[in-house]
Amino acid sequence: MAVRHFAVTAIGRDRPGIVAAVSEVLLTHHGNVEDSQMTILRGRFTIMLIVSTTDGVDVEGLEADLERTRQQLGLDAVALSEVSDVDSGAEAIPSHVVSVYGVDHPGIVHAVTSALAGQEVNIIDLTTRLVGGQEGEPLYAMMMEVALPAGLSAEAVEQSLRAVREQQGVDLTIRPLEQDVL
Repeated sequence: MAVRHFAVTAIGRDRPGIVAAVSEVLLTHHGNVEDSQMTILRGRFTIMLIVSTTDGVDVEGLEADLERTRQQLGLDAVALSEVSDVDSGAEAIPSHVVSVYGVDHPGIVHAVTSALAGQEVNIIDLTTRLVGGQEGEPLYAMMMEVALPAGLSAEAVEQSLRAVREQQGVDLTIRPLEQDVL
């Protein structure tokens, strides 16, 4: 039996029941949640799913039901997009963690991620948070799980990030990731 895959995203004010309502719609349309990431950012709940369905899924009906759920829950947005190149075996496996800390200001994310992209380092997961700092200045914290390309050492990545550290005035470290099996 042929299978179709969709990316489903939803964003809205956090409240109990969002995951239950969205997953109920997906189940009604014979959807199976294969991969997911969910988090709360400043009181906004964000969900991203990769869902498999049967080839004969009623896409318009699925979209309509997701829209009704969006309205019922008062969500900001719900989106459904078909993805045709789902290959979980081709996913990069993170090997290192990059940590960045400093006084918050615009440009930190761009500077760090641009330096990593320049070396073909793949960012697998990225999380940022503002936390209280000394004397009222918020501290910016960024954690990334990254996959280094073959032949690139952590020392070479750290060397390329030295300029970013100085330009942005942040503390920056890279260390091997301890692999947990999920």
